[in-house]
Amino acid sequence: MTEEPSRQIAVRIGADPPPRLDRALSRDLPAAADLSRTRIARLIAEGRVSRGGSPLTDPSARVAAGEEILVSVPAPAPARDQAEAIALDVLWEDDDLAVIDKPAGLVVHPAPGAASGTLVNALLNRFGARLSGIGGARRPGIVHRIDKDTSGLLVVALSDRAHHGLARQFEAHAVERSYLALCHGVPDAGDPRLRGLPGVTVEPGGTIRIATRLGRHPTDRQRQAVLPAGGRPAVTRVRVLRSFGRPPAAALVECRLETGRTHQIRVHLAHAGHGLIGDPVYGGRRRLAASAVGAAAAEAAAAFPRQALHAATLGFVHPVTGARLHFHTDLPPDLAQLAARLEAGAG
Repeated sequence: MTEEPSRQIAVRIGADPPPRLDRALSRDLPAAADLSRTRIARLIAEGRVSRGGSPLTDPSARVAAGEEILVSVPAPAPARDQAEAIALDVLWEDDDLAVIDKPAGLVVHPAPGAASGTLVNALLNRFGARLSGIGGARRPGIVHRIDKDTSGLLVVALSDRAHHGLARQFEAHAVERSYLALCHGVPDAGDPRLRGLPGVTVEPGGTIRIATRLGRHPTDRQRQAVLPAGGRPAVTRVRVLRSFGRPPAAALVECRLETGRTHQIRVHLAHAGHGLIGDPVYGGRRRLAASAVGAAAAEAAAAFPRQALHAATLGFVHPVTGARLHFHTDLPPDLAQLAARLEAGAG
C-alpha cells in the first residue's frame, strides 16, 4: 500500500507576531489547516516545521513578520483501535460530527480492562475512512464522556475542525446538558438540612443549586468526592419532576450541568443526601421502604443493576455550520419500567 503524501502548508508570519514560534503558527495558520496548538507543538518537536529549509525544533523560537514557515503535516496514521460491528443508535451524522444515544453498559473509550467492545470501536466500524486525522491518527474525537452504566446522549467529533470547536464550547460551559435520574428521597428546597449543606442554595422556582469543588477521594482513588479545597469547581442544578411513595421515598429529578466533572451528578446527589438508585459507588446501602412504595417496587429498586441516570438532553452550536442543534431522548426501557413500578407501588 502506497503511503499518503504529507500535506505542505506555507505560512506567512503576520505583523507583530507573538514571541514564540508555536503561538505565531497558532495565530497565522489558516483555519482550514485544523491544527490545534498541541498538534503544532508536536509537529515542531518532530522536525516537521522549517524556515528556509532548516528545521525549527524549538517551540519557543522567535519569528519575524514576513517570514515564511513551512509546516509538513503527515497523513493520518491508521487507528490503533480495532473496528468492531457494534450496533449504534445514531441520531445525527454529517461530515463533522455524530450524536449517539449510548446504551447503558457500553464503555466510551478503550482503557485497561476494556480494550474492545467500546463506543470508539463501534464508531471506527460505522464511519471508517470518513474519520479525520484527529491528533495525527484516524479516530473519532471523544470530546466528552458519560459513564459506562449511564445511558444517553453523546456528541462525537468526526473532523478536526469539529473537535476543536466542540472542545471550546465544553470548556466555556456553553453546551446544554440535562440528565434524568431516580434518586433516594425527594430533594426539598424547603428542607433546612439541605439548605445547611456546604455549596447548596435554592434558586427562584425551587431549583436546588449544588456548587462545590470535586476531586479524587482522599483515600479511595477510584471515587470522586466533594472537597473543601483543591479539585475543580462543579455546578449542578436539580429540579424534582415527580415523587414516589407515601410518605415520599424516591423521586425522578432533572439534573442540569453547568460543568461536567467525572461522576458529578452522582457525587452531588449523594452529597445532598439523595444518592441515585442502583449506584454501587455513591448510593450507599439504602433501600426503599416497602411500606412506602410497595414490596414489588422496593425489590425492583434494590435489584436495579446500574445507577439510575440517563443523559436526556444535549444542545450545542454546530462548530462548522453555526446551526443550533438540540436533542432529547426519553428514559430507556429499564429506567422507564422502574419509574412505572415506583408510580404503581405508590398508588
